[in-house]
Amino acid sequence: MSLLIPLYVHPAEDPGSWHRLITAADRTYGVVLNPANGPGDAPDPAFASAAGALRAAGARLLGYVDTDYGTRAAAEVAEDARRHREWYGAQGCFLDRVSSAPDALPAHRALVRALRRQGSAPVVLNPGVHPAPGYARIADLLVTFEGPWSVYVSSFSRPDWTLRHRPERFCHLVYGVPEALAPLAVRTARERGAAVSGPVTGSLPNPWSRLTPVLAGDPS
Repeated sequence: MSLLIPLYVHPAEDPGSWHRLITAADRTYGVVLNPANGPGDAPDPAFASAAGALRAAGARLLGYVDTDYGTRAAAEVAEDARRHREWYGAQGCFLDRVSSAPDALPAHRALVRALRRQGSAPVVLNPGVHPAPGYARIADLLVTFEGPWSVYVSSFSRPDWTLRHRPERFCHLVYGVPEALAPLAVRTARERGAAVSGPVTGSLPNPWSRLTPVLAGDPS
């Protein structure tokens, strides 16, 4: 199993979920840390403690950084990534709300290169849809679906260019998954060419506030 876990709830609010995540760290691709829609303005001791425990358990930590579809300045994005590394020991970064447009690709390519030079690896890009094909060549992992289970099962389509890349390069993040169907969601992602997935039972506005059921004790 290779799960990407965005657990967007404070460790002090739900310590049980964070504890279960720590004990299952070896079953994850990575854990996305998101203290304050990014690293925040100062280190959060609770997140720092949880991050330390996750690292000790062997988890790969990814700092959440919002790119606002490419409108945020590259320097601001790089500063957020730096704070995640220095405050929480994040190895890589999870760039959210990434543009999918071909004309934004050069700027994203330069941004990813700059982040890697500063020490962030892997770099995960989340446009949430299938972007222009070039994005798959600059990302270590590309999130090509983020949406509800109902849409995932009824209208998901996979463009032919994805077949030229290994499934380990793609991730599907699906919310609103009935708890009993979480293992099915993982298998479905694999069948659709995404070796990494993150099914959750929650719904908008914050579906990622609960631990992925397959890590919370469901069979895989």
